[in-house]
Amino acid sequence: MSSAEILTPRALDILAQLVAFDTTSRNSNLALIEWVERYLDGHGVAHRRVPNGDGSKSNLIATIGPAVEGGVVLSGHTDVVPVDGQAWTSDPFVLTARDDGRLYGRGTCDMKGFLALALAAAPDLAAVGPRKPVHLAFSYDEEIGCLGAPDMIATIARELPRPALVVVGEPTMMEAVSGHKGISTFTVTVTGKEAHSSQTHLGVSAIMEAIPLLAALQALAGRLEAEADPDSPFLPRHATLTVGLLNGGTAGNILARECGFQFDLRCPPGQDRRAIITPFLEQVQALDGRLKARFPEAGATVVQRSGSPQLSPEPDGVAEAFARRLAGDNGPARVVPYAAEAGQFQEAGFSTVICGPGSIDQAHQADEYVDRAQMERGAVFMARLIDWAARGE
Repeated sequence: MSSAEILTPRALDILAQLVAFDTTSRNSNLALIEWVERYLDGHGVAHRRVPNGDGSKSNLIATIGPAVEGGVVLSGHTDVVPVDGQAWTSDPFVLTARDDGRLYGRGTCDMKGFLALALAAAPDLAAVGPRKPVHLAFSYDEEIGCLGAPDMIATIARELPRPALVVVGEPTMMEAVSGHKGISTFTVTVTGKEAHSSQTHLGVSAIMEAIPLLAALQALAGRLEAEADPDSPFLPRHATLTVGLLNGGTAGNILARECGFQFDLRCPPGQDRRAIITPFLEQVQALDGRLKARFPEAGATVVQRSGSPQLSPEPDGVAEAFARRLAGDNGPARVVPYAAEAGQFQEAGFSTVICGPGSIDQAHQADEYVDRAQMERGAVFMARLIDWAARGE
């Protein structure tokens, strides 16, 4: 039996354990982290936490092999998106294998499948006495703006012998991806003054004042689409802007005291999101002044919730070449429209590539799944990684 054939069932057993933890971003991920720590302890693998400010969540860094430069970082996030309101046909927190060869459960492809593969390789990596280290870097809160990774990346840069490259295991069908869009998320809050809806001179509706802001964002989204670079490798080719949440008002006959909405801006490499969004920020500031002039308690604010940089394709990228060799990937250069922590690693100076099992087409929806064949392909990748670490190339 080959190494990959041994790794596959081990990874599936681990995946079942990981899926069972409800690590929706609004929850703590500590129960999962504790399970991973016990697993690593059982194989003599050193690890450490990089927690958030109040200790309710944590990143985890582990090193298998010697404390020397030139290692590989396998990185992924532990959090998942909510299942609320989705029509699942099986328990989302129970790994369910069906006759179609698919493994169903929240996070199977995004991205606990990759975490399971990395952990499945850990015992064999430890056993071969690797000449080059393999570092595991598991983060929190990626799904709500890549919030956890910066402290983890800073710790790696500051405290570990410098790794040669980073593989971020977001779902790519086990093919190397060298670029992704960056993302910035914003919350806009318009505060009005309540009054009877027949007495508009005595108050101001936050919803009515928010409408021109929403219209401005819609117009901006249209302009970004119209200005798309025809040679862009991304799909869609342009920077995108979407409003994802909108709330406000108390009743139909009350001038709304508050209206709030959230939007995200996703820019391909080479586009400056600050230049794109600045006119809108100025519009909000102008509205704030006008509202306060009428009613001091009224106003408008915009707050950036998160911001993650783009991953730019690297000329002769070390990470991409490495991932292609281990994945047996000779295909064309690839980029993806979603944002990931890969751009944060690259911004910190690490050669970075995305390569992991499953397809983004199955993420964030009911009956999320990863194909068993993808896990088998991932096991081949990990078996080749073990061989690389043992040889110390």
